[in-house]
Amino acid sequence: MILGIGTDIVEISRIKDAVEKWGERFLKKIFTENEISYCYKKKNPFPHLAARFAAKEAFIKALSTSAHKTQSAERGLKFANLKNIEVLNQPTGKPFINLLGSLKTSFHDTFIIHITLTHEHNYAVATVVLERKGN
Repeated sequence: MILGIGTDIVEISRIKDAVEKWGERFLKKIFTENEISYCYKKKNPFPHLAARFAAKEAFIKALSTSAHKTQSAERGLKFANLKNIEVLNQPTGKPFINLLGSLKTSFHDTFIIHITLTHEHNYAVATVVLERKGN
């Protein structure tokens, strides 16, 4: 059963500007070390950072649409912190969300999280679907 869906779009230049202005302070507030490392292995890290930022926002939107359906989503939303939403890639390249800290505790295997990311020229887009585990 689908419990929530969220989509977000980010202008890549906004993330680039924030990194250029605030540097590591911005990066470490929003992204995990794994995310930063992954993105900076790319020729241009900014589309990848923007896609991860969009995914974090899309996850929160999906969580907020599911909050009225589950108590755990409502509790998780209170503790939603962008750094507790880690966007990684499987060896195949497929992205996935790894929940950390209070979000991981709140959900304790409640949801299957589906995610898709894309970026092209000026924008990065992410969509997240939350599906209830089991029936």
